[in-house]
Amino acid sequence: MDISKKRWLQAGLALFCSVAVTLSALPALADGDIESLENQTSALENELAGINQDILDLNDDINTAEMQIEILQGEIGRTSDALAEAETNEQQQYEDMKTRIKYMYENGNASLLEMLFSAEDMTDFLNKADFIEHLSEYDRNALNELENIHQEIADQKTALEEQQASMVDLQAELEKKKTELQAKADETSTDLKEVNAKLEQAKEEEARRLAAEEEARETSTSGSGGTTSGGVINASVDEITLMAALLDCEAHHDYDAMLAVATVIMNRVEDPRFPNTIKGVIFAKGQFEPVWTGRLDAALDRGPTSLAVEVTEDAVNGKRLASVADCYFFLYAPYTDRDGVIIGDNVFFRSW
Repeated sequence: MDISKKRWLQAGLALFCSVAVTLSALPALADGDIESLENQTSALENELAGINQDILDLNDDINTAEMQIEILQGEIGRTSDALAEAETNEQQQYEDMKTRIKYMYENGNASLLEMLFSAEDMTDFLNKADFIEHLSEYDRNALNELENIHQEIADQKTALEEQQASMVDLQAELEKKKTELQAKADETSTDLKEVNAKLEQAKEEEARRLAAEEEARETSTSGSGGTTSGGVINASVDEITLMAALLDCEAHHDYDAMLAVATVIMNRVEDPRFPNTIKGVIFAKGQFEPVWTGRLDAALDRGPTSLAVEVTEDAVNGKRLASVADCYFFLYAPYTDRDGVIIGDNVFFRSW
């Protein structure tokens, strides 16, 4: 459900609760004078207005937390996949080095001596000795490289564990906020259950409508990896660099995969629900995982790739990927069951 629709339903919920509780209080106050009735009604309305605003604020916080958890879960999966690949490569390098060392130091001494004594003159002897010394230096460097790989894998594991701990904290915070929201709803009115039922029905109807639209859109764009035109965005050099670095973090090193992410960013810039600048969209609270985990800063320090810069400039000048032209969100596909358009390793969809 899009944000404006959700806001409308939440506002309707608050108004319904206020009216329901106010009317339920009227019989008890029927014998009072008009001034007393007006004063008590006004006080009740003010109290309910404050409670309902708290409900709306808490609901926004819960939606943000849920979104961050789902994004982070995908990134943990991405890191796990990269870590498994690194460990496989490290093990293979270790096995190759063991074979080399075993051969050199169990069978190589005689051969090395024969090489030295076969020298034709002093110059040839010194050259062969220098070659042997370089072989030993190669072994030392290989061992140092192996140690560095071990440390890099250990650092990756630490980072993954920190991400997992962060997700647990977010889940705990979410449960706490859900409890607070339910408590406030119970204090407002018993009629809230009926309103929640109507709200759930509206959500189901909206979900069915969106699913039908998505199915129709996928049918119309099935098999199409073409591009379409969008609005031209005024962007500074810093914003182009920033967006290109984000594409390096969030997409495969492939033109269409990067253009899909760029299309989502451009869609947000052009949509009044989101900030109207590239920088504003990227740094909006809780939207892109590389921003809050530090991966974006690392990409900026390295500098974006030429492909990411090319895709960013094309998107700023109006180029969009047709298959995701109406999408505003994406997640790492292997770790979510959301329906949408899969490009690279991301799944793109219209609404959260």
